[in-house]
Amino acid sequence: MLVPNTKTLEPARDKLLFTPGPLTTSLRVKQAMLHDAGSWHFEFNAVVAGVRERLLGLAGISRASGWEVVLMQGSGTFGVEAIFQSCVPPQGKVVALSNGAYGERIGQMLKHARIEHVLLRTPEDTPGDSAALDQCLAANPDVTHVAAVHCETTTGILNPIEALGRVARKHGKVFIVDAMSSFGGMPIDFEGCGIDFLVSSANKCAEGVPGFSFVFARRELLLASEGWARSLSLDLLGQLQGFEKNGQFRYTPPTHTILAFDQALRELEAEGGIAARSERYRKNHATLVTGLARLGIRPFLDPKVQSHIITAFHYPDESFDFGRFYRQLSERGFIIYPGKLTQANTFRIGNIGRLFPADLEQLVGAIGAVLAEMRAGK
Repeated sequence: MLVPNTKTLEPARDKLLFTPGPLTTSLRVKQAMLHDAGSWHFEFNAVVAGVRERLLGLAGISRASGWEVVLMQGSGTFGVEAIFQSCVPPQGKVVALSNGAYGERIGQMLKHARIEHVLLRTPEDTPGDSAALDQCLAANPDVTHVAAVHCETTTGILNPIEALGRVARKHGKVFIVDAMSSFGGMPIDFEGCGIDFLVSSANKCAEGVPGFSFVFARRELLLASEGWARSLSLDLLGQLQGFEKNGQFRYTPPTHTILAFDQALRELEAEGGIAARSERYRKNHATLVTGLARLGIRPFLDPKVQSHIITAFHYPDESFDFGRFYRQLSERGFIIYPGKLTQANTFRIGNIGRLFPADLEQLVGAIGAVLAEMRAGK
């Protein structure tokens, strides 16, 4: 079922995606994919170069200050894994903070790469603990890298990367940040947080479509990784060297996705940059939480640690049938997300993508109507 867009002059569009990505995109982002591009052609290479340059500007860093950005085919997971597969030395050791599924996934990556590691866990409703990290690093001087997820999309919890980064820098460790769901949706101070590597994806807050991730890296650390890669296709330094040699991906690039992302970046800039987009997402989140509170639906997290990216909500009652709830919302044109918690029954709603407060108001109205029908046994 198609639903109208009430904010712009765009025609009827697909169901609205209240998810952490893939997410609802603008008409022009979709239209950008209606063109074919030669993967070795100079015009396409110019688009790739422009995307890389604009990403650095968006992040507030530059090549002059020692930074690079490398595009990597595949989902965001490919980008995160590429860092571990190619930028951790053979005898390296990683401390990874985990309070959700994506912190745990980092642990799986390290296990498969046969990299020695420690998982520093906190409960799913508790941010990563910088004091515990400090103690862990003091007790494990052989650690070389620290890894953390900024916004853990299991719940939407925001981890304190500035405090964690200070601890990593105090101990002289390389700091890796998975900012999959946060980059582009909230300001991140790379230098203030002591970040050495940060990875995100095209289909998150930049409001592009799936197909590649991008890794920001300190150039000196990338160059120092020569010969470390445990994977051919996930070799970040090899990918950078390919771009610097001829402007091309080493292997077939996601051409249509990059054309869409080029347009998405232009729209992000036109909106007013990350600060303006962050404010829109904040308004979306506030509209959602306030509206669902009227329906008696409570967020899982304490507001003090909740991001405005995605929110986990408790089931309304013990008899709640999420499958039915999901289907009936879908029939009305709204797609939400199931829960992913181990300690509570939840569902999740994202506030990112080409969504506005009016869309969240419509969703709240639809949720109220569906719950009324379910309770009436219809």
